[in-house]
Amino acid sequence: MEYPTKLKKEIMEQSKKFQLEGFLPGRGAEDAAIMLVAEAPGQTEIKTQIPFSGQAGKGLDKALAKINLYREDIYMTSVVKSRPYSVKQRTNKSGEEKKSYPNRTPNQTEIKLFAPFLDFEIKSIAPKVIVTLGNSAMNRLLGNQYTVSNYHGQTLQQPIYKLSKDRKNYEKTEKNYYIYPMYHPAAMLYNRDLEKTIDQDWDNLYVLIRKITSNTKKKK
Repeated sequence: MEYPTKLKKEIMEQSKKFQLEGFLPGRGAEDAAIMLVAEAPGQTEIKTQIPFSGQAGKGLDKALAKINLYREDIYMTSVVKSRPYSVKQRTNKSGEEKKSYPNRTPNQTEIKLFAPFLDFEIKSIAPKVIVTLGNSAMNRLLGNQYTVSNYHGQTLQQPIYKLSKDRKNYEKTEKNYYIYPMYHPAAMLYNRDLEKTIDQDWDNLYVLIRKITSNTKKKK
């Protein structure tokens, strides 16, 4: 995705104030019916410049193939386009202090900073279904009262939040969107008990996609 040059320059300049690394734009079909929105790229994604790299990416590819979708069919992006990291100080066995820079959850200020990118992508691509992966993506579009544990696998049809022109507040869109909240593919790496739940959510998504794309063809 090519973002407006002035917008990208401005946001990336402001991002220097935060503990953020690199930049990963949204990738995929720019006429896609399905948009996947995640939280932020991790260390692997920033290095490879490929969304959903590593173990989480393998899980995603497997789930997509199960419902006859592939990366080239969809559009993948995140609410923050740079990697949020924290700084950890550790002492090894020999008494030497070393710093590490693990991934972390983006804060609300960082999410708002990158909000114009996601708004631009949604307007440009006009997806039929927006699949939010994890709480950060869902909260950005629907509000903080939503949690993935309560709404995963459900089809919501309603306005979403976009950033106001002055970039001070979020405001609801006039248009309704199909939003389908899901757990992030990485969730299974930390909690194997979610495997059946996530598989069922993907099955339900397949039914939703068929229903919506079928209705679209009928209208034509």
